[in-house]
Amino acid sequence: MYKKKVISHYAEIWKSKGVGIDFAKGPVSDLPKEFSVLEFAPRANKNMWTYATCCMSQESDEYPIELHMFSPEKSEEIVELMVATAHFHRTGARLGLGDSVNFGKSWINESKCEYGLISLPYLDGPQLEDMEIENGKCVKFLWLIPITQREVEYKKINGVENLEERFEAAEFNYLDPTRTSVC
Repeated sequence: MYKKKVISHYAEIWKSKGVGIDFAKGPVSDLPKEFSVLEFAPRANKNMWTYATCCMSQESDEYPIELHMFSPEKSEEIVELMVATAHFHRTGARLGLGDSVNFGKSWINESKCEYGLISLPYLDGPQLEDMEIENGKCVKFLWLIPITQREVEYKKINGVENLEERFEAAEFNYLDPTRTSVC
Protein backbone atom coordinates (compact mmCIF):
# COMPACT_ATOMS: atom_id res chain seq x y z
CA MET A 1 0.00 0.00 0.00
CA TYR A 2 2.77 2.49 0.96
CA LYS A 3 4.78 1.61 -2.16
CA LYS A 4 1.78 2.30 -4.41
CA LYS A 5 1.24 5.67 -2.70
CA VAL A 6 4.89 6.67 -3.21
CA ILE A 7 4.92 5.63 -6.87
CA SER A 8 1.63 7.40 -7.46
CA HIS A 9 2.89 10.57 -5.74
CA TYR A 10 5.98 10.75 -7.97
CA ALA A 11 3.90 10.05 -11.10
CA GLU A 12 1.33 12.70 -10.23
CA ILE A 13 3.91 15.41 -9.56
CA TRP A 14 6.38 14.57 -12.32
CA LYS A 15 3.74 13.56 -14.89
CA SER A 16 5.84 10.52 -15.69
CA LYS A 17 6.03 6.88 -14.72
CA GLY A 18 9.29 5.75 -13.15
CA VAL A 19 10.90 2.43 -13.97
CA GLY A 20 12.10 0.30 -11.07
CA ILE A 21 15.80 -0.48 -11.42
CA ASP A 22 17.10 -3.84 -10.25
CA PHE A 23 20.20 -3.50 -8.13
CA ALA A 24 21.52 -6.62 -6.43
CA LYS A 25 24.99 -5.52 -5.30
CA GLY A 26 25.90 -4.99 -1.66
CA PRO A 27 23.70 -5.59 1.38
CA VAL A 28 20.37 -4.83 -0.31
CA SER A 29 18.79 -7.58 1.78
CA ASP A 30 19.05 -5.18 4.76
CA LEU A 31 16.57 -2.85 3.04
CA PRO A 32 12.78 -3.21 3.16
CA LYS A 33 11.63 -5.87 0.69
CA GLU A 34 9.55 -3.26 -1.17
CA PHE A 35 12.53 -0.93 -1.62
CA SER A 36 13.54 0.12 -5.12
CA VAL A 37 15.09 3.01 -6.97
CA LEU A 38 12.87 4.48 -9.65
CA GLU A 39 14.39 5.95 -12.79
CA PHE A 40 12.57 8.74 -14.62
CA ALA A 41 13.74 9.57 -18.13
CA PRO A 42 14.10 13.20 -19.23
CA ARG A 43 10.76 14.81 -20.05
CA ALA A 44 9.53 18.05 -21.56
CA ASN A 45 9.58 20.02 -18.29
CA LYS A 46 12.72 18.32 -16.88
CA ASN A 47 15.54 17.72 -19.33
CA MET A 48 17.46 15.45 -16.96
CA TRP A 49 17.37 11.95 -15.52
CA THR A 50 15.76 11.59 -12.10
CA TYR A 51 16.47 8.82 -9.60
CA ALA A 52 14.14 8.42 -6.64
CA THR A 53 13.90 6.07 -3.69
CA CYS A 54 10.71 4.13 -3.15
CA CYS A 55 10.19 2.65 0.33
CA MET A 56 13.45 3.92 1.76
CA SER A 57 11.22 4.67 4.71
CA GLN A 58 8.22 2.75 5.93
CA GLU A 59 4.80 4.01 6.93
CA SER A 60 5.57 3.04 10.52
CA ASP A 61 8.70 5.23 10.67
CA GLU A 62 8.40 8.24 12.95
CA TYR A 63 9.63 10.63 10.25
CA PRO A 64 9.42 8.92 6.85
CA ILE A 65 11.43 10.40 3.98
CA GLU A 66 12.13 9.54 0.36
CA LEU A 67 14.99 11.05 -1.65
CA HIS A 68 15.57 11.95 -5.28
CA MET A 69 18.62 13.04 -7.25
CA PHE A 70 18.98 14.56 -10.71
CA SER A 71 21.55 13.60 -13.31
CA PRO A 72 22.63 14.88 -16.72
CA GLU A 73 22.94 11.25 -17.88
CA LYS A 74 21.51 7.81 -17.29
CA SER A 75 23.64 6.34 -14.50
CA GLU A 76 23.87 3.07 -12.60
CA GLU A 77 26.34 4.87 -10.31
CA ILE A 78 23.53 7.05 -9.04
CA VAL A 79 21.31 4.01 -8.47
CA GLU A 80 24.14 2.60 -6.33
CA LEU A 81 24.43 5.89 -4.39
CA MET A 82 20.68 5.91 -3.73
CA VAL A 83 20.81 2.29 -2.50
CA ALA A 84 23.81 3.06 -0.26
CA THR A 85 22.10 6.16 1.14
CA ALA A 86 18.90 4.21 1.84
CA HIS A 87 20.98 1.49 3.51
CA PHE A 88 22.67 4.06 5.77
CA HIS A 89 19.26 5.53 6.62
CA ARG A 90 17.86 2.11 7.56
CA THR A 91 20.88 0.64 9.36
CA GLY A 92 23.09 3.56 10.41
CA ALA A 93 21.59 6.91 11.29
CA ARG A 94 18.15 8.19 10.33
CA LEU A 95 18.57 10.95 7.79
CA GLY A 96 16.62 14.16 7.50
CA LEU A 97 16.53 17.67 6.10
CA GLY A 98 19.92 19.40 6.25
CA ASP A 99 21.94 16.22 6.77
CA SER A 100 24.91 15.40 4.57
CA VAL A 101 25.90 11.94 3.40
CA ASN A 102 29.39 10.74 2.45
CA PHE A 103 29.05 8.81 -0.81
CA GLY A 104 32.58 7.43 -0.49
CA LYS A 105 33.10 8.03 -4.20
CA SER A 106 32.39 10.56 -6.91
CA TRP A 107 28.80 11.29 -7.75
CA ILE A 108 29.47 10.78 -11.49
CA ASN A 109 32.77 9.92 -13.14
CA GLU A 110 35.57 12.12 -11.76
CA SER A 111 33.34 14.65 -10.03
CA LYS A 112 34.61 16.43 -6.93
CA CYS A 113 31.10 15.98 -5.49
CA GLU A 114 31.53 13.00 -3.16
CA TYR A 115 28.81 13.96 -0.67
CA GLY A 116 25.10 14.62 -0.77
CA LEU A 117 23.09 17.34 0.97
CA ILE A 118 19.50 16.52 1.88
CA SER A 119 17.57 19.62 0.89
CA LEU A 120 14.07 20.81 0.19
CA PRO A 121 12.83 19.92 -3.31
CA TYR A 122 13.19 23.47 -4.61
CA LEU A 123 12.61 22.50 -8.25
CA ASP A 124 9.28 20.83 -7.47
CA GLY A 125 8.10 22.69 -4.39
CA PRO A 126 5.70 21.68 -1.65
CA GLN A 127 3.56 19.64 -4.05
CA LEU A 128 6.32 17.02 -4.11
CA GLU A 129 7.67 17.64 -0.62
CA ASP A 130 4.66 16.45 1.39
CA MET A 131 2.53 13.33 1.04
CA GLU A 132 0.03 12.73 3.78
CA ILE A 133 -0.46 9.18 5.02
CA GLU A 134 -2.44 7.62 7.88
CA ASN A 135 -2.90 9.33 11.24
CA GLY A 136 -1.97 12.75 9.88
CA LYS A 137 1.62 11.64 9.35
CA CYS A 138 3.50 13.15 6.43
CA VAL A 139 6.19 11.63 4.20
CA LYS A 140 8.85 14.17 3.21
CA PHE A 141 10.20 13.89 -0.34
CA LEU A 142 13.60 15.58 -0.31
CA TRP A 143 16.32 16.41 -2.83
CA LEU A 144 19.75 14.79 -2.49
CA ILE A 145 22.13 17.37 -3.98
CA PRO A 146 25.70 16.29 -4.82
CA ILE A 147 28.18 18.53 -3.00
CA THR A 148 31.94 18.76 -2.39
CA GLN A 149 33.87 18.14 0.81
CA ARG A 150 34.57 21.88 1.11
CA GLU A 151 30.83 22.56 0.94
CA VAL A 152 30.18 20.00 3.69
CA GLU A 153 32.83 21.66 5.87
CA TYR A 154 31.30 25.08 5.17
CA LYS A 155 27.85 23.76 6.12
CA LYS A 156 29.15 22.37 9.42
CA ILE A 157 30.61 25.77 10.37
CA ASN A 158 28.08 28.17 8.85
CA GLY A 159 24.84 26.16 8.60
CA VAL A 160 22.83 24.73 5.75
CA GLU A 161 20.98 28.00 5.02
CA ASN A 162 24.26 29.85 4.43
CA LEU A 163 25.45 27.07 2.13
CA GLU A 164 22.22 27.19 0.14
CA GLU A 165 22.60 30.98 -0.12
CA ARG A 166 26.08 30.39 -1.57
CA PHE A 167 24.56 27.97 -4.12
CA GLU A 168 22.01 30.57 -5.13
CA ALA A 169 24.52 33.44 -5.33
CA ALA A 170 26.88 31.33 -7.46
CA GLU A 171 24.00 30.11 -9.64
CA PHE A 172 25.60 26.70 -9.31
CA ASN A 173 24.72 24.04 -11.85
CA TYR A 174 23.61 21.01 -9.83
CA LEU A 175 23.76 18.89 -13.01
CA ASP A 176 27.44 19.60 -13.74
CA PRO A 177 29.66 16.85 -12.32
CA THR A 178 32.74 18.99 -13.02
CA ARG A 179 31.51 22.07 -11.17
CA THR A 180 33.84 23.71 -8.66
CA SER A 181 32.96 24.23 -5.03
CA VAL A 182 31.01 27.37 -4.15
CA CYS A 183 33.10 27.71 -0.96
